[in-house]
Amino acid sequence: METRDTEAAFRWIVGLFKKHQIPFQIAGGFAARAYGVQRELHDIDFDIPEADFEKILPEVRPYIIHGPTQYKDDHWDLILLTLSYGGQRIDISGAYDAKKFDETSQTWVSARVDLKNFQLMEIYGVEVPLILKATLIEYKKKLNREVDRVDVEELEKTL
Repeated sequence: METRDTEAAFRWIVGLFKKHQIPFQIAGGFAARAYGVQRELHDIDFDIPEADFEKILPEVRPYIIHGPTQYKDDHWDLILLTLSYGGQRIDISGAYDAKKFDETSQTWVSARVDLKNFQLMEIYGVEVPLILKATLIEYKKKLNREVDRVDVEELEKTL
């Protein structure tokens, strides 16, 4: 089994975002864990402006698994770049043009990220912007996958 160096991957990609002055926000399961959810981490999710993927491509190219291209599955329709660094998967999504499938209404809805509205939190000694907890809960409720329901239950205990 491959070992993961989540801290090294986190520091590396955040360092690239800061070096290239790319606004970003941490979302998904990594954000849920930062807010106290106790489940195994699958990947680290970041949102950045679609126009900024080009800035980091030369430095991330050796680590690319997928993209950056349009990605669509049952839950998401967005620009996605997937990397593997130190055995840790990193998903970088476009922040402005993304859509998610709302299980409640059975429709595709905007998943536009407000990169100016976030919670600053220190992770691995680095201050970073996280999706607001209420926003994270709202989008996980709409996605309504099993992992999202688990996260929502734990996140709502800490409100």
